[in-house]
Amino acid sequence: MKLLFLGDLVGRTGRTAVIDQLPAIVETQQLDFVVVNGENSASGFGITEAILQDVLDAGADVVTTGNHVWDQRDTLVYIERQDRLLRPLNYPAGTPGRGAHLYTARNGAQVMVANVMGRVYMDAMDDPFARIERVVDDCPLGQVADAIIIDMHAEATSEKQAMGHFLDGRVSLVVGTHTHVPTADHQILPGGTAYMSDAGMCGDYDSVLGMEKDEPVNRFQRKIPGNRFTPASGEATISGVAVETDDRTGLALRVAPVRIGGRLEPVLPSFWQS
Repeated sequence: MKLLFLGDLVGRTGRTAVIDQLPAIVETQQLDFVVVNGENSASGFGITEAILQDVLDAGADVVTTGNHVWDQRDTLVYIERQDRLLRPLNYPAGTPGRGAHLYTARNGAQVMVANVMGRVYMDAMDDPFARIERVVDDCPLGQVADAIIIDMHAEATSEKQAMGHFLDGRVSLVVGTHTHVPTADHQILPGGTAYMSDAGMCGDYDSVLGMEKDEPVNRFQRKIPGNRFTPASGEATISGVAVETDDRTGLALRVAPVRIGGRLEPVLPSFWQS
């Protein structure tokens, strides 16, 4: 199965790049399933239902989120009717929405997607390891699910790496989001799970994590907020990770970073069609 995961959409430039280019990527590469993290797509903070629908219409099968999921207050309402929008699994019981779900891919395969948030330097959440283990136990790879994708939205690379090894051999992909900088550690772990500490962002990299530079620099210098953070508006780089899985086991056969457009050096998987 051919999978694509794209990192956090940041502002108009990030979401426009993905909405404009994803349909051709899906068609050209004959992708079976696409996951996009959309938690910064609405002016850098949260996601609206209209933006969600635009991203889904462009070819995303699921949109994941993270600590900014509730920044647009309407999300608390519309998330209940949008089963292709996930919020972190380890919010307390009774939180609106869902953190994991089983979906049907374009090729008819069953794909479990789970969104979980780390606890190191983040909000106080329920244990992500215990919560994700219940999902994997209830929907085992190669039996119920043909592929399992985990979006680990976390600050600390150590926590992300620990999750990768914790789930190695039991899921297809563990990929980190939240820090907006693509890492160079894409690999297949010993048990067969594809891993990358951070997929990066889909946004303008002439920025501070996708935001116009002046205000973040000012806050680091003066420790006093000045203006609101505003998403940078230059050309976006689409950043993510591509995985091919074994149709029999659901484990990864190949993994590679994806970077298209913008300021970063372009990278396309060698196993994609030219």
